[in-house]
Amino acid sequence: MNANSDIESEVEALVILPGLLCDGRMFAGQLAEFAGSKSIDGFYGGADRIGAMADYALERMPSRCAVLGHSMGARIALEIVRKAPERVTRLVLADTGIHPPRPGEREKRYALRDLGREQGFAALVDDWLPPMVGPAMRSDEVLLGELRAMCLDAGQDVFEAQIEALLNRPDVTDVLTEIACPVSLIVGSDDAWSPVEQHREIAAAIGGCPLSIVPEAGHMAPAERPAAFNAAIREWLASKDLQPEKNLTKVLKGRI
Repeated sequence: MNANSDIESEVEALVILPGLLCDGRMFAGQLAEFAGSKSIDGFYGGADRIGAMADYALERMPSRCAVLGHSMGARIALEIVRKAPERVTRLVLADTGIHPPRPGEREKRYALRDLGREQGFAALVDDWLPPMVGPAMRSDEVLLGELRAMCLDAGQDVFEAQIEALLNRPDVTDVLTEIACPVSLIVGSDDAWSPVEQHREIAAAIGGCPLSIVPEAGHMAPAERPAAFNAAIREWLASKDLQPEKNLTKVLKGRI
């Protein structure tokens, strides 16, 4: 009985894959709420390709676990599904996209890179971070201060490596149609970088799956509205259906 309990615990462990310039501090509300959860920290060892980031995560994950990828972390999660689908028992893709680089994206990312090179990394963070947070939370000095400190710890070299990974991201079309585990999407209602409609497109590409919308939250929804974000995770973890649930969108009511 003890052995079976250990196996079940490992299967349902929650692993979080952070996005650009983020680590476990972004997910403090989730790590505190879900026993046995862990974030893949260390900024992926400075890797500059999504595949290498996936390898970094796989080396630090249980043999089987639930995976939550946020922003760039969701792209890493899909690469993990491509490389080792048997390792992933269920999947959340949050505040993210599946599209290839769009016209002008490279120029915008390099403009930020050059701002950091010319004026210092703090100037880059101060330009990039505020729009990542929804309007309702931009006046929260504590939240912004915590996120800013996290980003500053990543540093210019990590930023440059991670934007190269994003600009060279692999096509995930084939992965989306082959996901066999329960999958769910979560997005902040005010996410200007990865908007709600983009997540409806992801759901359609997968073939239909639940979409939870976190009210009054931007791209940093896990930190902005942890109670509502956690409610979506809790429902996903409780799901026993092996097939994606079709065309279900929920607007969450939980608040901080």
